[in-house]
Amino acid sequence: MMKVKAFATILALSSLSAMAQEGEEYQKFRVGGYGEVLASFMGYGTSRFNGTANGNTYENRNRISIPRFVVAGDYRFNKHWNLGAEIEFEAGGVGMETEIEASENGEYETEIEKGGEVALEQFHLTYTQSDALNVRVGHMVLPVGLTNAHHEPIMFYGTVRPEGETTLLPSTWHETGLSLFGRFGKGYAQMRYEVFVTAGLNADGFGRDHWVADGKQGLFETDNFTSPAYTLRLEYLGVPGLRIGATYYFCNDVTANADKRYKYSSVGRSALNIVTADAQYRNRYFTARANVIWGHLDNAAKMSAVNLSNKSNYHHGAMHRIAQNALAYGVEAGINLRSLIRCKRMPALVPFARYEYFNPQQKGEAGETMDARCQVSKWVAGMNWFALPYLVVKADWSNRCIGTQQVFGGSRYNRENEFSLAIAYTGWFWKK
Repeated sequence: MMKVKAFATILALSSLSAMAQEGEEYQKFRVGGYGEVLASFMGYGTSRFNGTANGNTYENRNRISIPRFVVAGDYRFNKHWNLGAEIEFEAGGVGMETEIEASENGEYETEIEKGGEVALEQFHLTYTQSDALNVRVGHMVLPVGLTNAHHEPIMFYGTVRPEGETTLLPSTWHETGLSLFGRFGKGYAQMRYEVFVTAGLNADGFGRDHWVADGKQGLFETDNFTSPAYTLRLEYLGVPGLRIGATYYFCNDVTANADKRYKYSSVGRSALNIVTADAQYRNRYFTARANVIWGHLDNAAKMSAVNLSNKSNYHHGAMHRIAQNALAYGVEAGINLRSLIRCKRMPALVPFARYEYFNPQQKGEAGETMDARCQVSKWVAGMNWFALPYLVVKADWSNRCIGTQQVFGGSRYNRENEFSLAIAYTGWFWKK
């Protein structure tokens, strides 16, 4: 009975932070985290941008990795002040340290490093005043999109995070700044809000394949804060099991955060607007999720001209034009078979399916040609086995249709098929 109850509880949670809200309280401190091991078996080549008429080649190849291992901790100084931190080891961490510095002639010095990184994903001090108003300062996750705020591996059904969101947006998107958050309303009128002022994205990293996702700062010891970003998140929580959210992200001039902003003097002010909306409904029998991301970048064509002239501090290929608009949307559903069949001895199995469309080259400015190979319709179907309440074994199969907006339909580009296996955990392991 204890295991069944715990499994039902985890299906109602949404993140490590939500575990505290749902009864995972502590008096002084707690330590936990999450991690994943992933193996993928692919039927396509390493790049669909290799110049062939059919896009990616058919090729059998496999890979195995540890996408991330995260150690998280909270310390309560008193009833008002709390310290929270997360350290992430991505892809096994780094084999040697590297530091990027500006040399005397204005270029950048780098050293060879092993793939992966060690990052301080969160580090913040929180002052809890009331349900309606609280303050947090430090390094925080920005709740832009459905997955960033709920990124722990047992909170999404696939072996990897939804590809549409991770293509267009940094993931996990964490920035340094100030936040106000709280709840208001009662009964069916319950709402939650978050307001952020943080470092904005850096235009140097924008490109064809991932739109603005690679513009997240963090390569240097300090982040450029010349043009801050402002983020507003609203969530409706008035119906048990239902969460409806919307986020608006705005940065007045992303070129002002460039490492050498004078190289963008011909571009002018380039404002970035991102709007996301998402919904999730969960009960003991099934889970359904949906989300949409839309973004608009001013002066994208002029920014592309800077990148193509090699004036940018980052490498961009000849076809790396930046889109004015990017778009992603998706729907996902999973069924809790054990609750549906009402068999306590049955393994905790959750089959699921997800469809998503995403395009970092959705629309260019007048005269700009966008790359059709960035347009993806993707199906994912698989199974999640919750061996323990906070430990899940996953298997899924995915199919990408390139260059078409149709859910079903043909394209002159080859499809990309993939089968993946993963094991992941999330939880607080020690508290006092």
